[in-house]
Amino acid sequence: MTHLGDLRHEMAVRDFRRARREASLQQLLARMTGKPTDLLAYNDVSTKLKISGGEELGVQEIPLDAIVGSVGRYQDFTRSFMPRSDQDAERWVRVKTAVNDMTGMSPIDVYKVGDAYFVIDGNHRVSVARQLGSKTISARVMEVNSRVPLSDRADATEIICKARYLEFLEHTNLDKLFTDVDLSMTFAGNYRALLAQIDHQREHLLSERGEPVTYHEAVADWYETIYMPIIRLIREQGVLHNFPERTEADMYILLSERREELEEALGWDVDLETAVSDLANLHSPAATKQAIGIGERLLDVLRPEGFEDGPEPGQWRREWMSMRGSKRLFARILVPMRGGSEDWHMLDQALDVARREKGRLLGLHVVDGEDEIESAAASNVKMVFDGRCENAGVRGEMVVTSGNISRTIIERAAYADLVVVNLMNPPINRPLARLGSGFTLLIQRSPRPLLVVPGGRGSGMKRALVAYDGSPKASEALFVAAYLALRWRTALTVLTVQTQFTSADALEAAQKYLTDYDVRAEYVLREKPIAEAVLETAVTYNNDLLIMGGFGFRPVQHMVLGSTVDRMLHEFRYPMLICR
Repeated sequence: MTHLGDLRHEMAVRDFRRARREASLQQLLARMTGKPTDLLAYNDVSTKLKISGGEELGVQEIPLDAIVGSVGRYQDFTRSFMPRSDQDAERWVRVKTAVNDMTGMSPIDVYKVGDAYFVIDGNHRVSVARQLGSKTISARVMEVNSRVPLSDRADATEIICKARYLEFLEHTNLDKLFTDVDLSMTFAGNYRALLAQIDHQREHLLSERGEPVTYHEAVADWYETIYMPIIRLIREQGVLHNFPERTEADMYILLSERREELEEALGWDVDLETAVSDLANLHSPAATKQAIGIGERLLDVLRPEGFEDGPEPGQWRREWMSMRGSKRLFARILVPMRGGSEDWHMLDQALDVARREKGRLLGLHVVDGEDEIESAAASNVKMVFDGRCENAGVRGEMVVTSGNISRTIIERAAYADLVVVNLMNPPINRPLARLGSGFTLLIQRSPRPLLVVPGGRGSGMKRALVAYDGSPKASEALFVAAYLALRWRTALTVLTVQTQFTSADALEAAQKYLTDYDVRAEYVLREKPIAEAVLETAVTYNNDLLIMGGFGFRPVQHMVLGSTVDRMLHEFRYPMLICR
């Protein structure tokens, strides 16, 4: 029994270390996205929202994702209740060991504010439950009263907005005048605009009636004759579908501003229907895609293929921050396939990434003409792809289309997080050959990182070599490397090659960056030539994955001079993750 107890204790210690790594990863991603991972402090929320009273609801199963804060331990855990300090190790391990011993956990105690919960007692139990992957937890619930209840995704920004909304309601009593009122906003400062509109409406009514108008009469008239007609139009035209993170009150403010802009630009009054329709079309995905298509067609006319500048370094990560909001960096993986035997080895590598990331594959098979889309060969590629995904337990979707292979990949890459490609024919090391290479175009123009699998030869991606020179593209590679170290537990070797453009300071900067996130690595400083240094270091440290930035030169310079990336495409025999 003693041996069994020791084993369970060891398992709990390992689980705590994994939870700590997850906390470090969350803090890394939070620094990149600007979205804090902090829990909310209940006392601060209670003060801002003037919470009072309460009712015991008894023991209930509550969703863990809806626990947004804590009464006393909000600084000790991340938003997902991963431990932020080793000081919590002993208590955390004790709770986890009790679970492993089948002792179970007693109910925690929480406050309920709207749809959000705050832990009174049981923070470590919540942390262990989250680490176990549980969806709910047993809790004794005390529901407290608030005029502006919180959502189950409440964060610091929402608290500020709710506090401003509370002030608005206390001033107008709108929620007392009408039932089911909801003027919640994600723009905290815009309640001033609503108050200004109410004051203007009061003046208008006074002028129209020629007699005193109470403030609450003005509030009611504004709500019924100005605010709600616009909200009904917004609902009818489905404008919120294009703004899933915004509220109706947000859209009311945006529409008011857009209407003013149109009237100023056109020089005449714009009716509500036109303004709502314009706002919906202006921000629709179809409109954005059409605008991009027009721009690309113009560039095709003015600029020969192969001379295009690709996206700005770091653009893919900024888009991921603003649009994805996912904890997984590579949730959607684009896999272009021709259907040859090497492609199936490359697909195995993509499936490995998808399993690690709990992501899905977006298969792409590009044929020469539309008449081949329904061909038996294309159907066979799709069938094999679907079967391999199903056998691997990975969600996959295959699309068959026609067109230029490289350009089709580039266009569709914007809808993915990573592109996994099979490298059968590296670009020939001559200027004109580089100019005509589809693979060169893909590296120059892909809006997402590329995982290049040479000859369909994959690897376990256990030991990564990061080529770092301090450039923006290399900094993107370092970010991805830190992510893989924390998420995949990939061992890192960081190499800096001293040249006239790169000093030893770059390696020190990389070490500081990784140390800030508790990422361990081996650091190597070499002298040029660069390509030889990379290849020799990879052999010395048994690296089976190379992480690096894309082409350092602009397209015309690259056509003439080539690059280290070209050498790696020819000589590195394991997968390469190329970032920009």
